[in-house]
Amino acid sequence: MDEALIQEQEAQLQKTGRYYKHICFMAIPLLCMSCYLYGLRPLLLCGIAVLTGNLCDRLVSLLRRRVYQASDFSNESFGLVIALLMPATVDIYVLVAAVLAGVLIGKEIFGGYGSYPFNPAAVGYVVAAVSWPEQVFRYPQPYTAIPLWDASSVPISSAIEDTLRSGGMLNIGSLALGLGEYAAPMGTGAALIILACGLFLWTQKDAHMSASVSFLATCALIAFFFPRQAGLADSAVLTNALPRLQCMRDELLTGAILFSAVFLLNEPYTCAHHRMGRVLYGVLVGLVSMGFRYYGVYETGVCFALLVVNSISAWIDRTETGLYRMTHRQPGPGKEAAQ
Repeated sequence: MDEALIQEQEAQLQKTGRYYKHICFMAIPLLCMSCYLYGLRPLLLCGIAVLTGNLCDRLVSLLRRRVYQASDFSNESFGLVIALLMPATVDIYVLVAAVLAGVLIGKEIFGGYGSYPFNPAAVGYVVAAVSWPEQVFRYPQPYTAIPLWDASSVPISSAIEDTLRSGGMLNIGSLALGLGEYAAPMGTGAALIILACGLFLWTQKDAHMSASVSFLATCALIAFFFPRQAGLADSAVLTNALPRLQCMRDELLTGAILFSAVFLLNEPYTCAHHRMGRVLYGVLVGLVSMGFRYYGVYETGVCFALLVVNSISAWIDRTETGLYRMTHRQPGPGKEAAQ
């Protein structure tokens, strides 16, 4: 491996390595809640995901003849995020394949740390979602006894997305939605814990509120003014404000929207790097995510939306930098003399 590239990656690790370490730490409370709802199987799945990511890092270091960086927790964080996006009943081989795809295709194929244009966790999840949708989009009910190794006999469903797609409203209380007591990916339902994790990441400056807030605001506005629920879209906004607010709540707290705002959107190398660029980035991800949710066949459309917007995030940065230089250009010597 080129020595200059190795030195550049080590320098990047010094700047952003703390982000991935904090993501791993913030996955722990979500994992604890998952174990409370589903037993010990989430712990097994997350352990396998972390081990797979770590082994990939060691293998790639060996093949590329570079020193393994024990302080690089990026692969482990990608593995944990992918695992938390999965149902507690997912087969182990599906999870391993998703982590391998995320780390090897999403990250290493582009040169490794700091060189990838697409969020590796989103890449791994999308590969699994397209390849095994019957595994990824079917969830067990909370407090169901799930065997540790073989969960094929556990009853699963996709009741939440089926209800929303058919124009119905969720008959779930706000507290149950906040604690994740409904059929969902094992780490994305506990909204209160996700918000606490987001506050920690924002206070540590690991996450940018401009990207996350613009993303959530875009999703909320679309859900409020263009609800999927039957009859509401054609009704007056003010006279049906409360049902529209409930629709907005249902859309934001399901489909991994809130989880993605905290754990996926702010990845250092795939998010836009300037403030206004991050605002535009969040708005675009929100628009595309809701488009996938309304018209697509996959519930967690935000991961697909991330990959779409990741393809132009570098262009957003270049455009904002160019506009800044144009508006702050210093006058030439001739202009100064004329003044």
